[in-house]
Amino acid sequence: QVQVVASGGGLVQAGGSLRLSCAASGRTFTSYAMGWFRQAPGKEREFVAAINWSGGVTYYTDAAKGRFTISTGNAKNTVYLEMNGLKPEDTGVYYCAAVKGAPSRRAYDYDYWGQGIQVTVSS
Repeated sequence: QVQVVASGGGLVQAGGSLRLSCAASGRTFTSYAMGWFRQAPGKEREFVAAINWSGGVTYYTDAAKGRFTISTGNAKNTVYLEMNGLKPEDTGVYYCAAVKGAPSRRAYDYDYWGQGIQVTVSS
């Protein structure tokens, strides 16, 4: 069993920055890679970024490349999503999740999900 707790988010103007955090716990959480997804109103959940705990493997959706950075922090159980140059289309509920083994872009691969956190980017 892995517990995943996301934090951060909020309201920011277009062009601004936010950092989301995701803390994982449980005896076997290091066997899992971590990913971020988001869901905009009226749309399906979509992949944003993923990483393994060593930080050696990272994936991004095209919309996130160059603006978002996923990383593992000094706290060994925390993954961060640094979001810069935010756009109104980045608005949505962001979810952190854990997948057994390697990082994945597919939501259905993920086994454990944290609560969603709202990110709102105003124009």
